[in-house]
Amino acid sequence: MITVSNLGIQFGKRVLFQDVNLKFTSGNCYGIIGANGAGKSTLLKILSGEKDATTGTFSLGPGERLSVLSQDHFAFDDQTVMNTVLQGHSTLWSIMQEKDTLYAKEDFSDADGIRASELEERFAELEGWNAENDAAMLLSGLGVTEDLHYQMMGDMSGKQKVRILLARALFGNPDNLLLDEPTNDLDIETVMWLENYLANAENTILIVSHDRHFLDSVCTHTVDIDFGKVTMFAGNYSFWYESSQLALRQQQQQNKKAEEKKKELEEFIRRFSANVAKSKQTTSRKKMLEKLNIEEIKPSSRKYPGIIFTPDREPGNKILEVNGLSKSIEGKVLFNNVSFNIEKDDKVKIGRAHV
Repeated sequence: MITVSNLGIQFGKRVLFQDVNLKFTSGNCYGIIGANGAGKSTLLKILSGEKDATTGTFSLGPGERLSVLSQDHFAFDDQTVMNTVLQGHSTLWSIMQEKDTLYAKEDFSDADGIRASELEERFAELEGWNAENDAAMLLSGLGVTEDLHYQMMGDMSGKQKVRILLARALFGNPDNLLLDEPTNDLDIETVMWLENYLANAENTILIVSHDRHFLDSVCTHTVDIDFGKVTMFAGNYSFWYESSQLALRQQQQQNKKAEEKKKELEEFIRRFSANVAKSKQTTSRKKMLEKLNIEEIKPSSRKYPGIIFTPDREPGNKILEVNGLSKSIEGKVLFNNVSFNIEKDDKVKIGRAHV
């Protein structure tokens, strides 16, 4: 659990956000959204302790551990891949190092024996005997093959380091997890593995990501940073976007009765919750949506840019005619001898097959 009280930050005269009072609770995943420069990554840096807030405080639950996805790809170049992941649980790693130092002593004393016994007890409580196996499973799940687990980080490619640092953040099942753009440089299979892992997690998770599909898959709440305000909404990105747009349309429909608007919102919540997939977090999301008070749905103040074309005249029935179209790049055929017609009022989806 992370509790934020009166938090604010500004750079000179520019205020990113202020008077933020939020509680992030276990079993929930919070997608943090906002325009570029709104302060999404800055919020995570404050909660990780990397950056100081201008005003306010935050706190973790008693005895809880916080883990952060590191953005420094060169910080662990002198470590093995395995040790880099194990160091993600700083308490466990410290115990392991102290144990090794004690057992390496030539003049091992009675006091050393007592201390070693205490360390072994704590080591067992933290499931230290399974640590390397757990780390190896995370690495393999993220696409880092077993032959690389004891190689040096300095020998890894940039894409491999991203996966290793992600395993480091996830290692040891931290109570609180901060992930800034966790899907960068991941292939589709690894993204799906991560989606499944996070969707079934019981931690408190905060994510910054530009991947809307990823946020939809894992998030139970949306935190919107807009015009200096930080607002929490129930539901994933799609629920936030569609419900806020519906509320905005209703706000503009002055003649519609309040009872009609209420029924429209209730029907929207019912349809949306019915489509939620089954996993630990998405099941709780469904229950939360079913209990959601429609008063919590507010129109968004966000403005969406668009390019609007105004034709000089009404188009005819034939909009587009394509005959025998082909395209190759460097000898690779993208498509060959394509022909089709598009007529007025046709709706066309352009996609691609996965091979």
